[in-house]
Amino acid sequence: MPIVAQTEKFFPLKGWGEVLAQSVRSSDELLAALELHLENLGNGLSAARQFPVLVPRPFVERMRKGDPRDPLLLQVLPLAAEDQLAAGFTVDPLGEQSTNVETGVIHKYHGRVLLLAASGCAVNCRYCFRRHFPYNENRLGRSQWQSALEYIAQDASIAEVILSGGDPLMLQDERLAELVEQIATIPHVQRLRVHSRLPVVIVQRLTEQLTDILTRTRLRSTLVLHVNHPNELTPEHAQRLALLRQAGVTLLNQTVLLKGVNDSAEVLIELSEQLFNHHLLPYYLHVLDRVQGAQHFDVSSSEAYALYQQMLAQLPGYLVPKLVREEAGQPHKTPLHAF
Repeated sequence: MPIVAQTEKFFPLKGWGEVLAQSVRSSDELLAALELHLENLGNGLSAARQFPVLVPRPFVERMRKGDPRDPLLLQVLPLAAEDQLAAGFTVDPLGEQSTNVETGVIHKYHGRVLLLAASGCAVNCRYCFRRHFPYNENRLGRSQWQSALEYIAQDASIAEVILSGGDPLMLQDERLAELVEQIATIPHVQRLRVHSRLPVVIVQRLTEQLTDILTRTRLRSTLVLHVNHPNELTPEHAQRLALLRQAGVTLLNQTVLLKGVNDSAEVLIELSEQLFNHHLLPYYLHVLDRVQGAQHFDVSSSEAYALYQQMLAQLPGYLVPKLVREEAGQPHKTPLHAF
């Protein structure tokens, strides 16, 4: 059966753009949808003026009504703790502004480069390490693509282009296809990696056209999703991801370790099991990037390593993600070892 027929059989035809347009855009609206009140939230909410609320409704529907500690809610609700300053938490925790070598290009590691294909996201995660990033100076329209691609073309050491953002899948399929085609004209680039949270919160983004874009190119394509909790995954994800895997796309996942969300061995083990059931291999488990406004999510390195040890003891090796911290100025992500 052709992919399009399977898609029409199993999934509604409502487009991802329409779902995104109907997103929840205020704390009041989010709390009302979950039948919660301000007094349920302890110290209250942040005004979130600089980093507003944005949550697609399908993601809200996976949250437990009446539960102020729901792990999906905590990732998107701006709590008053965001407004507190904490030592060591900065607006540029990974030192990306010094590696922002061209408009829309971040070049931190040997052999690969980040292309900020889109500045927007489908969901504003409160722990986002780029919540203060100067996107206004890094918008990659068609007129800026050429200089970014010329930078990549001039460095023969670059074998992989990583589409990031924002979220690169905020691009319409037609524009994404055009960008991938242009990247593929650079002879020394062999791999394409797409990092995205959009399909996690809006499963309709996993389109037949996206599968075609990632498989018709000469580049070896990998899609890395960002799933933090098993409750984020649905049967629809399994169906659509199966089509991508069958078409030859490598499917990985990276998770951020977040206090109150997934900082238990039970949750992390279940997450790894569910990722595999949804055709995703665990790739990275990131200790929180120390970005200003996210300090209430921080899990210490020693606690993180203890959780990792429990995962090692209970999971096969291929279901244990690499436990890492990303540090400014380092040539690679830093593995966390015993403390």
